[in-house]
Amino acid sequence: KLAEQAERYDEMASQMQEVGTCPDELSVEERNLLSVAYKNAVGSRRAAWRIISSVEQKERSKGNEEQANYAKEYRGIVESELQKICDDILALLDKNLIGSAASDESKVFYLKMKADYWRYIAEFTEGEKKAAAAESARAAY
Repeated sequence: KLAEQAERYDEMASQMQEVGTCPDELSVEERNLLSVAYKNAVGSRRAAWRIISSVEQKERSKGNEEQANYAKEYRGIVESELQKICDDILALLDKNLIGSAASDESKVFYLKMKADYWRYIAEFTEGEKKAAAAESARAAY
């Protein structure tokens, strides 16, 4: 909770990752903290990705290839961070949380989270990876 108050979502996500690997089912409060941690960790990077992509396109359309390439390189860094965060929560959901969900409410909550993170991956990937992520999202919804 302290990490949430301090808006330190990466640390919050790490702590909730540990909580999520415990054998007991998460309480409603723990489930919500997990969701807040990952949603905010990913949310700021999704916003950054959209801004960087826009700058890259604008620079390319103006013929500023050097600046466009800097933006592309930076976009790649943000994409790597996004991929890691999404991979972490998807693994936790698949290996621990969905299978141990005792109530239908918990299971629906986790499946929606799973679909959301696959959707986020589909936003920044291309080609076959995008299609596979979109299909995974559809299947989880």
